Amino acid sequence: MSSSTDGPGPDAPTTRREAGHLVLGGTPIGNAEDASPRLRRLLAEADVVAAEDTRRLHALAGRLGVQVGGRVVSFHEHNEAERADDLLDVVDGGGTVLVVSDAGMPSVSDPGFRVVGRAVERGLPVTTAPGPSAVLTALALSGLPTDRFCFEGFLPRKAGDRSRALAALVDEPRTLVFFEAPHRVAETLAAMAGAFGPDRPAAVARELTKTYEEVLRGPLAELAEHAAEEQLRGEICVVVGGAPPRGPVPLAELVPAVLARVDGGERLKDVVADVAQGAGVPKRDLYAAALDARRG
Repeated sequence: MSSSTDGPGPDAPTTRREAGHLVLGGTPIGNAEDASPRLRRLLAEADVVAAEDTRRLHALAGRLGVQVGGRVVSFHEHNEAERADDLLDVVDGGGTVLVVSDAGMPSVSDPGFRVVGRAVERGLPVTTAPGPSAVLTALALSGLPTDRFCFEGFLPRKAGDRSRALAALVDEPRTLVFFEAPHRVAETLAAMAGAFGPDRPAAVARELTKTYEEVLRGPLAELAEHAAEEQLRGEICVVVGGAPPRGPVPLAELVPAVLARVDGGERLKDVVADVAQGAGVPKRDLYAAALDARRG
């Protein structure tokens, strides 16, 4: 287990200059008024601002009425690995580096993960200036359970890879949150309806916190049909209800697998205990059913 601290402890060597901080700054996902006072201050005071898109950063600063005080560098998925140590050298020298994405929290489907990992390896302080999150906003507005959820990011673009990814999530009981591009959302919703069932509840949230914010709620099949008829625009999150609890598997479906393992040399009692636990059925009932099948 590792942790980051605000600075060296009381017994740390005094010959080394105190390290600065790497700060992940959450930026508005739509409405500029959602920018925190802390983000505004960091934009003005940080020694370096590492931005996913420097033009968008300057546009945001203009909307906020903030003059970016430090050096601005581009920091995106294609240069994050090679630029991480340069940024952390600034931190190691006592400076503050602010990392921002185009919208929301860095490292959540955006640059930031690699530089944080490298900072941890180098023992340098990392903190956040928390801010808006499209994932949490969509989840909160979906009307679906929020007590347990998982974020899956963007699904694969190729149909076969996407089908395999969805198949792995069919039995996931937690609410699922995805990002999707507007030109692919209809196809993705149709694929989800095929994998999860047409009646699985879901929500499509687009343009969150913006003027034309919209949240569509309903069964996957209905949402897929609507998306195919109406061209949805803007940034899109898809939230899907988790798989409903499965009832016990009928004993008749379990017995052949039990007998096949017994024929392979395993003890009946051991196989029954293993299969019964996995299927959620009483061991006694499965054992009796297996014996009856062998006698018959």
